[in-house]
Amino acid sequence: MLPPAKNKSVPRPHVEAAWTPCYTQRVALTREQVQHIALLARLELTPDEEAMFAEQLAHILEYIEKLQELDTEGVEPTAHVIDISTPYRQDRVTNEPRTEELLANAPERDGNFFKVPKILE
Repeated sequence: MLPPAKNKSVPRPHVEAAWTPCYTQRVALTREQVQHIALLARLELTPDEEAMFAEQLAHILEYIEKLQELDTEGVEPTAHVIDISTPYRQDRVTNEPRTEELLANAPERDGNFFKVPKILE
């Protein structure tokens, strides 16, 4: 079981459903399911918020079910609407390190290396 949310005093704005579905299929969420989702999100909800979020999550799930009805046969999966390729470049050093410049401000050095205090016995 996950620990409860640590910050219990985080104010949450009142959220109203911004749209109403245009279909009648009803997806019901139980209060226990909403409480489980809140636990996973580390939210502490009041009973009123649980009821409100149960309704809002039900609307979201209804909308997803409505989208499932779309005919996507022949539509290739995509991550972006336009064709974007990842530019590649040659893996070569363009700014070779200059040892003397790197070590110029070192408090102590040993040859071409920084000298640091020993931390292990």
